[in-house]
Amino acid sequence: MSRWTSELAEPGRERRGAPAEGSDETMTQRRTANPRRARDVRRTSIGPRRNPHSANAILDAAEAILTEAGHAGFSIEAVARRAGAGKPTIYKWWPSKAALLLDVYDRRKLDLCDPDTGSLEGDLVALVRDIWRFWRETAAGAVFRSVIAEAQSNPETLGPLALYAEERRDHIASFLERARRRGEVRADADTAAFTDLFSGYLWVRLLTGRIDDDPAAIRAAVRNLIHGLAAVVA
Repeated sequence: MSRWTSELAEPGRERRGAPAEGSDETMTQRRTANPRRARDVRRTSIGPRRNPHSANAILDAAEAILTEAGHAGFSIEAVARRAGAGKPTIYKWWPSKAALLLDVYDRRKLDLCDPDTGSLEGDLVALVRDIWRFWRETAAGAVFRSVIAEAQSNPETLGPLALYAEERRDHIASFLERARRRGEVRADADTAAFTDLFSGYLWVRLLTGRIDDDPAAIRAAVRNLIHGLAAVVA
């Protein structure tokens, strides 16, 4: 018999982390006199493998809290209360707050476009506009800001964020490789440094709330990244 089952079977025993007074789960338990029926109506854990129904409820709750309260109001405790789930269940499936935040982001992650406009400048302008639209029009922008903010105070967050950044660098590098085959990028160009500069441009604009769709300004920034600021000598 599981710990949760045994506690339901003992009405006089108070469970640690019990639902708040007046919550949906508390009202359900009061309406359910039969402990077996109470087990049926509660979302249950199925061990290390995620229960899809419970996992979706937790992710829904996390996204809603981020949207309503931002990073400052986001906590595992708040997510647990809203989802009607136990903190141990959340930590079993997401070992850190950053892991949960990145899963929320992945739910809405843009299927990044792969434009082939015939030029590196055109490709990167299209990519920037697509990413910023995604960040503006969904909760993803707020989620990603929260991940970056969490990484500043929690070293454990740097690992998941670094892995995500590496994936994004690989995607940007594919644009540079295609441009190299077209003869736009020299063979010895430092593409790793360029991808960091390009990602930095995207991220700093997100963090400072400057991701409006301004094609001319985006094109000018991309052009500077590609060609630099040096004057052309005749």
